[in-house]
This record gives sequence, structure tokens and C-alpha cells, in this order.
Amino acid sequence: MNTDIENLFKDKVIGHPAGLFVLFFTEMWERFSFYGMRILLVLFLTEPILSDNPGWEWPREHALALIGTYASLLYLTPIVGGWIADKITGYRIAVVIGCVIMTLGHAAMALETTMSFYLGLALLVIGTGFFKPNITSIISTMYKGKESKKDGAYTIFYMGVNAGAFFGMMLCGYLAENFGWSWGFGLAGIFMLLGMLQFWLAGSLFGSIGAKPTIIHEVELPQNINEEAPKEHNAESEEKLNPFTMFDKVLIVLSSIGGLLYLFNDPMEKIGDINMLPFEVGGLSGSNVVVLAALALFLILLVTRIARYIPVVRDRIIAVSIFGVFTVFFFAFFEQSLGSMTLFARDYTNRELVGNAAMVFKVIDALLTTVPLIIITWVLFLLAKKTFSRIGLSNIILAIAFAGLWFLVLYRLNDKFSQEGNEVEATWFGILNSFFIITLAPLFSRWWESKYNPSAAMKYGIGLILLGLGFAFLSYGAGEIPSGAKTASVSMIFLIMAYLFHTMGELCISPVGLSYLSKLVPARMIGFMFGIWYLAIAVGQKAAGTMGGMIDKISEEYSMSTFFLIFTLVPIGAGLVSIVLNPLLKRLMHGVR
Repeated sequence: MNTDIENLFKDKVIGHPAGLFVLFFTEMWERFSFYGMRILLVLFLTEPILSDNPGWEWPREHALALIGTYASLLYLTPIVGGWIADKITGYRIAVVIGCVIMTLGHAAMALETTMSFYLGLALLVIGTGFFKPNITSIISTMYKGKESKKDGAYTIFYMGVNAGAFFGMMLCGYLAENFGWSWGFGLAGIFMLLGMLQFWLAGSLFGSIGAKPTIIHEVELPQNINEEAPKEHNAESEEKLNPFTMFDKVLIVLSSIGGLLYLFNDPMEKIGDINMLPFEVGGLSGSNVVVLAALALFLILLVTRIARYIPVVRDRIIAVSIFGVFTVFFFAFFEQSLGSMTLFARDYTNRELVGNAAMVFKVIDALLTTVPLIIITWVLFLLAKKTFSRIGLSNIILAIAFAGLWFLVLYRLNDKFSQEGNEVEATWFGILNSFFIITLAPLFSRWWESKYNPSAAMKYGIGLILLGLGFAFLSYGAGEIPSGAKTASVSMIFLIMAYLFHTMGELCISPVGLSYLSKLVPARMIGFMFGIWYLAIAVGQKAAGTMGGMIDKISEEYSMSTFFLIFTLVPIGAGLVSIVLNPLLKRLMHGVR
């Protein structure tokens, strides 16, 4: 047994090693900065220049084209960042590098110039590539030999993700909408810096865990998949078991180049009238030709590699690929929260509350904010109690960050209660997803552990149908909005219900996707398939921006209700297809549940 792992488990907080909570808070501050900045993007880019809080007044289609590319790249760079950590830096150094680069990115965005804005987005994409895959790899390393506690560890870590998203969207949104965009972008960077410092100063707690790459890369699989992996799964054994031929490598390079050309050309063509692919083939634009060619090459790569496996393994990888298609559908619609739903909150939702309604909202808002913060502060106290003698400076940095968080929360609440009525910020609705995840996750977990646990295809089907029903509320609520209207006053209850159903859909799909992948994919192909999974999410993110960008065209030609009706029917249709395919997918999975 690794002595560093044993030492880590000597100092426990709530039954888990103290190091887990160092990672919890690091992830919390990174998600604070990430979601805090992300919720502002579409509002900043589309806000009129002549307003109390001037933005750049971009057309919505342009803004969402850029945001779609940005969100897509956030799921592609981790493939590279994970490889660099494996081969060169180690996980811990990669996390620090990612935090530093993201801090610089937030600082650049706070300047609000054109050059600094694009530089900031680029730095955030690169920094996320280093951070995202490697902090979870540290947890996996920490719990080697203690797999029974790993599910609980990831549950706690997931709470850190949602706590950061919750407070980031709330506070960055509050400052940006009430004091200026630079305040929101800047706040995200400050907490990112503090998160990096507390992690870096806690390095001695981890010993050699995640410190440097090793020759051997172990792959953990939850169950036997009828194919034995070598005990030492390294580069040499990878080549023997699953060689990448020259043909494979050429397909990877060509499909990657084609995909990236499309990702960059789409916003450049729309925003800057710069077309890197100025040609047509059969009436199709250069961008469409390139992306379709890249997709065809990628499918050839996938099919030729799958064909090299024994029938059982081949069938399971086909099942994973089908789930990947449904994952694209899910994220293409779910991530409307980043674009069209945030625009709907700002421009079409009645966010003014008066009288008793305003007071009830203020009390609920205060409880939503302070109760989770009290709990997390208590965890901070327990961590400091266990580790102050070893990582005191890290604890002090963390305490400073929490003091700042408490100050901002209390300042915001005081400001709200001092007003006669209440105007709910458009960014406030973004916190609902995190709130509903925290409250509903235990119920869904109990469901998955019961005898009524649905199969994978049924979970995907239920999740997609719930997603579509969420949009049905928006379609119904938008029914009275005239065609082409730029503003309206729809009740906020429709948006709240949409977020509730979308979150329930997410709980059916998002946590189980990677779990099924790890069960179904052979050890020698797991890295490749994880990359494909991130690629599926990236495609979904870009599709979300492209489809969300049609909000003006569809609402002018038809209606806003029709726009959301499309988003209702397509996921429900995809969900029904998944349910119909359930018997076939069960056979392809060969007993894996």
C-alpha cells in the first residue's frame, strides 16, 4: 500500500482524508470563477451600448456563435492537458498551471478591450485544459486501494462543483449587473487566484500523490469486462494490444484539423466577416463541407478501431458510441442555459417583485445563500482544525477567501432588503441548476440504488424527455409574446420550472455517462473513448450555440413560443428513440448494468 495514501487517511474530515477537502475548495473556487464568468458572457456581449451598464451590443447570433466555440473548446483542451500531465508535469503541477493561466484570463477580461477579451477567453480555454482532467485524477490516485469510499468522495467533490457554481453565478452576476461588467469578471479572477494559492500551499499534505508522472498508467474499471488488461498498463503494452496505425493517426489529424477549422471559422465569419474557408461545393459553404468531411473521417476512424475487437467488446463499444450520440443531443439542448435561456431571463421575463412577493423572495434568497455557506464554513473549520499545524498558510488563504465571500453575501443581502421592491438579476436564474442538483441528487441516488433502477437507455430516455418538458414550460409561457418582440414580461415561474425539469434530466444522464463508459470500454481503449466522450460534449456545446443563435430568426418569422417548442419536441423525440432502443442496447452491453 502506498504510504502517502495511508498518511493522507490519518487526518480525516467527515470520514474522508483532509486532502479531499483541499481539492473540494480548489474545485469550488475554480467553478466559482468559471461559472461566474460564463453566466456574464452572453449578457455582456448583447447588452446595448447606450444603457446603464453598456455592453458590446452584438447580435445574439454572433454572441452565441462565439460562446458555442468557447464552450466547445473547454471540452477539447482537457484531452491535451491530461496527456501533458501524464507525460510531463504530473497532476498537481498541472492544476497549479491551469489556475495561474485562468487567473490571467479573468484579469484580461476585466479590462474589457477587444484584444484583452479574446486573450482572456483563450487563456481560460488553455487553463481549463490543464485543470479539469487533473484535479479528478488526484482524487482517483488518493483512493487507490480504498475503492469502497470513492463514490462518497466524488459525491463530496461534486458538491464543491455546485457550491462554486452557485456562489459564482450569484455574486459575479450581482456585481456585474449592478456595478459593471469588470467587477464580475475581476471577482472571478480574485477567487481563482486564492483557490490556486490554498492548493499550492497544501502540497505537503499529498506527499508524492500527483506530484510527477510515472511510467505505469493504471486504469481502474469497476467490473470485469471479459477482457484482461495487463497489470502494467503502459505505453508499450498499449501499442501491443491496440496499435494506432499510420492510417489511424492520419484520420485523427485530418478530422481534428477539420473540426478546429470549423470551430474557429464560424464565429470569425459571422463576427469579423473573415472566412478561412471561402469556397462552396454543391451549394454547401466551405465551413459545412469541412465539418462534414471531418465527421466522416472520424466515423471511419471509430468504425475501423471498433472492428479490431472481439465481438463482446465490439458490441459494448458500439453501445457507448450510441450513448455518445444521445449525449450530443442532450448537451445541445441543455446548454441553452448558457445562451437563449439567459437572454429569455433578461429580456422576456418579469423580474420585478413588489409587496409580499418581494419579501417572500428576499427571505427565500437569504436562506438559499446563507445556509449552504454556513455548512461549507463549518467544513472549513474542521479542515483547519485537522491540518493547521501542517498547512497553516493554506488554511489562512482559505479563511481570507471565505471572509471575502461572507462579506459579499451579506452586502448583497443587505442591499436587497434595503430596497422596497426587488428586481431579480437575470443571472440569478443560473443558480437554480446548482440548487436543484444539491437538493435532488440524494433522491436520484436512492432511485439508482433501488430495485427500480432503470437501464442505461431508459435513463437517457427519461433524461431527454424531462429536458424537453422543461422547454415546454417556456414554450407555453412565451405563448403571448408577439412575433419579433424584443422584450416581454413572462412570469418567472416558467423559467424556474424549466430549470427544475432540466436539472432532473441532467441527473438522469450526466453522472451516469462516464460511469457506463468505464464499465463498457476495455482498459486499452479507455483513454481513447474518454477523449471521444469529451468530443461528444464539445459537439453538443457548439450545437447549443448554433441553435440558440437562431432565436431572433425563428421568433421573428414565427414566434418565441415556436422557438422553444422546437426545443421541446426534438429532445422528447430523441428520448423516445432511446427507450425504443433499450432491448438492443441491453444486448450490446452483454450484462453490464
